[in-house]
Order: sequence, then C-alpha cells, then structure tokens
Amino acid sequence: MSSLRAALHHPQFRAGAKEMSSVSLGIAAWGLVTGVAMVKAGLSVPLALLMNFAVFAGSAQLAALPLMLAGAPVWVVWATAACVNLRFVIFSAQWRPFFMRFPLRQRLLLGYFTADLTYVLFMKRFHEARDDEDQIEYFVGGTAANWLAWQVPAVLGIVLADVIPTHWGLGFAGVLALLGLTCSLLSDRATGFAALVAGAAAVAAFALPFRLHIVVAIAAAVCVGLMIDGSGDAGRRVRNALLGDAARRAGASA
Repeated sequence: MSSLRAALHHPQFRAGAKEMSSVSLGIAAWGLVTGVAMVKAGLSVPLALLMNFAVFAGSAQLAALPLMLAGAPVWVVWATAACVNLRFVIFSAQWRPFFMRFPLRQRLLLGYFTADLTYVLFMKRFHEARDDEDQIEYFVGGTAANWLAWQVPAVLGIVLADVIPTHWGLGFAGVLALLGLTCSLLSDRATGFAALVAGAAAVAAFALPFRLHIVVAIAAAVCVGLMIDGSGDAGRRVRNALLGDAARRAGASA
C-alpha cells in the first residue's frame, strides 16, 4: 500500500470520498440516531463513545443495546452482534480478490473500516481486481468519508443526547436517504429483480431473531444474481425474460 500522504492526494482517493459524500446524509442521520439511542438507553457518555469507536456497526450496536440493558449474558450479546453482521462475510468474500495481496495487519484495518455503502459503491465501480486502477486508493477515500460521516454525528448524538428530541424522526430521514441511494443503483431489470427478491425475502424472514432477515435478504439477492449471471437453463430463462432481445443476442454471440 502506498504511503498515507500519497493516498490522500491520489485522484482515486478523492473520487471515492466524493462518491461517498454524496450519500453521507443518510449515514449521518443514522449515526446521530445511534449516538442518541446509546445514551437514552442508559449508557454513560464514555462507554457510549468507546462502543461507538470500537464497534463501528450501527445495526449491531442498536441490536446489542437492549440485551445489555436487560443484563443478558455476554455471549448472547456477542452472538447477536455477530448474527446481525453476518452480511460482512458475504462482502469480504467479494472483496477477497482485491485485497488478498496486502499483509494481514492491513487487511484487518481495512476490515474495520468497511461498511455497507462502501461495498456497494466499490463493487459498482470495479468489477474485477486490477493493479492498474488504483482500487485501494478509491477504497480508502470512500471509507474515510464514510467513517467521518458516521462518527462525527454519532459523537454529537452521544454528547448532546439530552437536548436532542426523540420526535425529530431522524431515523426515518436516514431511511429515506438510503432508499434514494438504493433506487439510483437499480441500473437494469436484472438488478431491480434481485432487489425485489431481497425485499421480499427480508419481509418474509422479518420474524427471525437477531435481525437475521437482513442476512436472508442479502443471501437471496446474491443467489439470484449468481443465477442470472450463470450459464444454467434457469438463469438463462430469467435473464432473457428480464433483458429481452439484448440478452438473447448476447447469448447467441457467446
């Protein structure tokens, strides 16, 4: 990996930071909500700050809070957080070809900074691992912007929790911002179909404990994507139905 100073001045670093900044409103809203929730739930300010910087996973933090307050065993809290974050196993498997060349210490650091939107934007820009595209600089730029967009509002929420009204509806604002980003990423019918399947799977599995419906939705979308991109008959039929003549011509030319 190039030096930090070189990375900060690299064009791809700025590109990653710029793209992530365009969706930072939703990230900031959720960060503020999480910060307020930790203190409102009864955590002290120092403990909330420690949890915020050490965990850096809003969904896991919000899932663990009620268990901690209820006095649940530590292993239950850890298991819940692990289940909520199982989606990062899928993300890391997709990132493996891009980052396996780095030492373990650097990969662990990259793992700490990863997030859902970081994954989405990175995979949208890069489809395969290449050394000539400066992919790591883009990744670092995006993760830096994402980390700041989360941490700054979260810290403000922790420090100012007593003066921020809970009726502001910041969580709903964050949902709307993230929904807008999701819609902007639906570039074709195949992507829209995968998103529809993911949404249906999430609703169907909503009753699962530990927010496992999130993992189910991601797994369903990945399976649909692999089926459509694969060479099997079922995938070919779905691809032809979604993409029409363009898919048939592509299949014939292949």
